Amino acid sequence: MKTRAVRLHGANDLRLEEFELPAIKDDEILVRIVSDSICMSTYKCATLGEDHKRTRDLANHPAIMGHEFAGDIVEVGAKWADEYQPGMRFTIQPAINWQGTMWSPGYSYEFCGGDATYCILPAEVMYAGCLLKYHGEAYYEASLAEPMSCSIGAFHAAYHTQMGVYEHFMGIKEGGNLAITAGAGPMGLGALTYALHCDRRPGLVMVNDIDQERLDRAAQLFDPATVKDETGIDLHFVNTAGMADPAAELIALTNGHGYDDVLCYAPVAAVVKLSSDILGRDGCLNFFAGPTDTEFTAPINFYDVHYNSTHVMGTTGGNTADMEESLDLCAQGRIDPAVMVTHVGGLDAAAEATLNLPKIPGGKKLIYPPIDMPLVALDDLRSKAGEDPRYGELADIVDANRGLWCAEAEQYLLSHWG
Repeated sequence: MKTRAVRLHGANDLRLEEFELPAIKDDEILVRIVSDSICMSTYKCATLGEDHKRTRDLANHPAIMGHEFAGDIVEVGAKWADEYQPGMRFTIQPAINWQGTMWSPGYSYEFCGGDATYCILPAEVMYAGCLLKYHGEAYYEASLAEPMSCSIGAFHAAYHTQMGVYEHFMGIKEGGNLAITAGAGPMGLGALTYALHCDRRPGLVMVNDIDQERLDRAAQLFDPATVKDETGIDLHFVNTAGMADPAAELIALTNGHGYDDVLCYAPVAAVVKLSSDILGRDGCLNFFAGPTDTEFTAPINFYDVHYNSTHVMGTTGGNTADMEESLDLCAQGRIDPAVMVTHVGGLDAAAEATLNLPKIPGGKKLIYPPIDMPLVALDDLRSKAGEDPRYGELADIVDANRGLWCAEAEQYLLSHWG
């Protein structure tokens, strides 16, 4: 079977190619990809090439990009015939951690990745229990379950201590103060929607950023007054750009207590220092944002580490249980990962969007491999209606859903650009 796919041949060398997939083996599964969201990790992989920890021999085996994907099962090898059937919807947990390797779909495989019309899931995906059946309506929600799982994992990995007790108590502090620093971007908003609707919730959430436009969009999606009425959580959006002493002003929101949990969403030294400075006693700082600079360092307050039991840790990715939690919360209507999405496009837009990801404003870029379509911001759909009335009809659907991507928009896109 022929497939079209965006493959990485080396650093900054992404190519949209058509080629023949081999016949599947008895322990492999052939799938059709419907949606794939672009991750900053994919940008890092594309720019680093073979210097990335998850790539291997790109010159001879170029890797299909994209690891946040969902679609339909097409053909099942005999090994898995009792467990999976053609026609099933699926998503995957890409962090398969197979036999101690860092191999991952979307980074390491010549025939497996999300920026493709069809791909082959290698046996280790199924052996590791990372092929997940999806029963929802919208494919994009299954794609976004992966980035959502990364934030969910960060919440679960947080820990707290008690003086004289040599045991870690896992999870964010229930009813405590949570800060999401540099948090008005797509991943920060994903963390926010989880914080407001998960089972173990904080009592106060502060999201800071230096981009007022991003903060305004966040406040529109998560109105603090409505959040207070519906959840009892105090929500604050704060622009720290012009503050003389941002740490003092952010701590003041907690009545001087400081923050029990801080999620740092930017690999910027000043943001890391601020994240450290606002920790309260026994505060847990999760350095969530992965830097590309292997020498990246930032100051933290070691006086507080010693005397106030503050601590620093980091997470990268989530596990299968985190993905399943994300899918369950979506199915229940408790979280809406669409708050992360600001752009949509077809497979022909994936390579350029990936290589220029830091330069493209907004949040998540959602790619639909079955179609060709330029990458378009949801806010710009209306302006393109003059050149193509389909954009106007798509804008009507999005506007009716508070400006957010939705299942109806996805169905329209796939049926009218297919």
